[in-house]
Amino acid sequence: MSEVTRSQVFRVGVDLSKRVFHVHAVDRTDRVALNKAMAPQAFYTWCAQLPAGCLVAMEACGGAHHVARRLRSLGLDARLIAGHLVTPYRMAGKRGKNDANDAAAICEAASRRQMRFVPIKTVEQQGQLTVHRLREGFKEERTAMINRIRGILTEFGLVFPQSPEALRKALPEVIEDAGNELPGVARLAVQRAHLHWIDLDLQIAWCDERIGHHVRSDARANKAATLLGIGPVTASAIVASVGDFAQFSNGRQFGAWLGLVPSQNSTGGKVSLGRITKRGDDYLRTLLIQGAKSAVMSAGKRDDRISHWLRQLRERVGWQKAVVALANKNARILWAVLTRDTVFNPDHVPAIPAARSAAMTPAPA
Repeated sequence: MSEVTRSQVFRVGVDLSKRVFHVHAVDRTDRVALNKAMAPQAFYTWCAQLPAGCLVAMEACGGAHHVARRLRSLGLDARLIAGHLVTPYRMAGKRGKNDANDAAAICEAASRRQMRFVPIKTVEQQGQLTVHRLREGFKEERTAMINRIRGILTEFGLVFPQSPEALRKALPEVIEDAGNELPGVARLAVQRAHLHWIDLDLQIAWCDERIGHHVRSDARANKAATLLGIGPVTASAIVASVGDFAQFSNGRQFGAWLGLVPSQNSTGGKVSLGRITKRGDDYLRTLLIQGAKSAVMSAGKRDDRISHWLRQLRERVGWQKAVVALANKNARILWAVLTRDTVFNPDHVPAIPAARSAAMTPAPA
């Protein structure tokens, strides 16, 4: 190669796409060693000749985990960076986005000591998440199919309660009833739509079965499912998405990673808190909040310490804030349970820190 030799390459930024990877490599003095586009296979061949332990950074996008695993198998230090953390390092700004500028920005962002990197998922983690993605897709299709059936029937004056179960019970009779206004072709169309609805239910049931098997076979997922407001789907998704919970310093950091902490717009020593940040994985945050809704609604039926706290909080700030508070609390408890190898106890009383305990102790007379 006419550029600086591979042995001098110190850090590499790669902008990934389906058919071409743009590579930006620098040496130890940040002098550009290589800046060119490569086909994926040519890129892997080039990387095989890099020094062992060379840092290769990419944005976390579709296929990035596969590329990172493959580079690590070559002995390289492959890392992933969230896209929103790369944007500030693009020298051409928002209107100068192209593959070359993105690769240079990734390379620059990877050089920052305070940069937060995305953990690389294993094949097993991504395999479990595939079932979750499939399940969400089937759910969306089922909702669309139900609405489509309702729309068709409404055109012929057939209106039913909004509950899917009410529509499900009425459909066979509607299809067989010759006294309604449905013409033959519309009757056949509704029948096929009903069969597709049944098939979607079967597909979702299969996904639930696989998720249940994962929770039963994985000790961490099984332990996570014991928390209030965390069921099998949430437990399986969190364990598969996060992997190693020890990557977070504490439960507060884990809650912030999920976007369950309030946003800030503080200045001059004046603290101003707003809505939750909603950063991180939308799917995990949604599952935690949906599970927390169920726990808040049924808090009056339980007599544990957390349920007492939930009832008092709901009366003081309203049920919506109580739901988000429980979701954040569950994230922190989940981190503690899985990193300290303990069992969830809804009546657990946390120990008072030594410094705070000393401050609370009255001075001798």
